[in-house]
Amino acid sequence: MAENLKGCSVCCKSSWNQLQDLCRLAKLSCPALGVSKRNLYDFEVEYLCDYKKIREQEYYLVKWRGYPDSESTWEPRQNLKCVRILKQFHKDLERELLRRHHRSRTPRHLDPSLANYLVQKAKQRRALRRWEQELNAKRSHLGRITVENEVDLDGPPRAFVYINEYRVGEGITLNQVAVGCECQDCLWAPTGGCCPGASLHKFAYNDQGQVRLRAGLPIYECNSRCRCGYDCPNRVVQKGIRYDLCIFRTDDGRGWGVRTLEKIRKNSFVMEYVGEIITSEEAERRGQIYDRQGATYLFDLDYVEDVYTVDAAYYGNISHFVNHSCDPNLQVYNVFIDNLDERLPRIAFFATKTIRAGEELTFDYNMQVDPVDMESTRMDSNFGLAGLPGSPKKRVRIECKCGTESCRKYLF
Repeated sequence: MAENLKGCSVCCKSSWNQLQDLCRLAKLSCPALGVSKRNLYDFEVEYLCDYKKIREQEYYLVKWRGYPDSESTWEPRQNLKCVRILKQFHKDLERELLRRHHRSRTPRHLDPSLANYLVQKAKQRRALRRWEQELNAKRSHLGRITVENEVDLDGPPRAFVYINEYRVGEGITLNQVAVGCECQDCLWAPTGGCCPGASLHKFAYNDQGQVRLRAGLPIYECNSRCRCGYDCPNRVVQKGIRYDLCIFRTDDGRGWGVRTLEKIRKNSFVMEYVGEIITSEEAERRGQIYDRQGATYLFDLDYVEDVYTVDAAYYGNISHFVNHSCDPNLQVYNVFIDNLDERLPRIAFFATKTIRAGEELTFDYNMQVDPVDMESTRMDSNFGLAGLPGSPKKRVRIECKCGTESCRKYLF
C-alpha cells in the first residue's frame, strides 16, 4: 500500500492484510482494500488453540488473525472453512499423542499441557513460514528453499543472515579478473584453451555440466570479461543453486540439516560454501570461541597457503545448515571465476553419486583429498580445525552422529 500525495508515493509499513484487519476492527468499509459491508464480518483463522467434543459436536478454540488472544472464541467445526489448518492441527495432535505414548484416538478434551503444545507448534510453524519467505526473497539462485521442523519447537536461528556470495571482511580485497576468453564455443572449440587453458588447467565440465576433474584439481570458469554468453558450458558454479532444497530439523540430535527435493545426478554442482572472508588471525580468535560451543562454521581457504578463512556462522547461505558425514555425498572443489587470486578460491560442492529426492546432503568436515598430483595436495579442507592452533588431541573431542558404517566416531 502507498498513499499518493500530489504526485508523491509514500510506502506504508503495514501489509495489505494488516490494513484489512484494522478496517474490520474499526468496523469501516474500504473499497480500496476490498472490505465492504458484505464481508466486513468475515474473519480469518490464524491458528487453532484447543479442541473439545461435546456429545457428537466438535468445537475448536480459534485464534483470529488481527485479534488478541483474549478475543479467541470456541467455534463448531461446521463454522470453519480452514481445511488446511484443521488437517495440520489434527496431524500435530496425533503426533504429540504418540510421542506421549497416549492412545492415538483424539480425546474428548485436551489437557492444558497438550493444548499449550499445539499453540506453540502453530506459532513455530508460522515463524518458520515467515523465515522461509525471507530466505526465498533474499536468494538470487533458481532453486527454492523450504523449511520444515516436525521434531521439536525450535524456530528460525536468531543470528543468521542469508547471503548469496562472499562477504569480504575488513582489510581483504577481491581483485576482479582483467581478461577473458575469446572463444566462440568454449567446450568444443576453445581458443587458447579457454579460461582453464590460459591458467594451465583442464576444462572442468562435460556437455551436461557435470564435473569431470578429479577432486583436488581446480576449476576455472569463464568470467565477466569473456565473450561467451550465459549458456556457456563453462559457467556452472556461477549460476548458483538450481535444485529445490529443504532445511529440516534432524531427529537424531544433529540440529538442522539440508535435504534435496529433487534428484541430483552424480558429479553435478549442488551449492557453494558462502560466508564472510576473514584473515587467519581473526579465524583463530573466532575459532577458539566456536570450539568451546562445540560447533564451527570456519572453512580454511588453504589451496596454496593458509591466509584466509570463510566463516559462515552469521553470514551464509544454505550450506550453513549442511551436516557432516564420514561417508558424504558432496565433494569440495576450489573454483576460480572473476577473482584469480589462488589464496581466495570459491568453495563448491559437487555430488559424489546420484542423490535421490528426499536424501540429506552431507560433506566431510575433515575431508582429506588423495594426492593424485601436486595440485590436490593443496586442497585438504580442515573445515573443523580452521583457525585452531595445536593438535586436535588437546581439544575437546566432538562426537560424530552421522550414523554411517564408516563413522570415525568423532568429528575432530
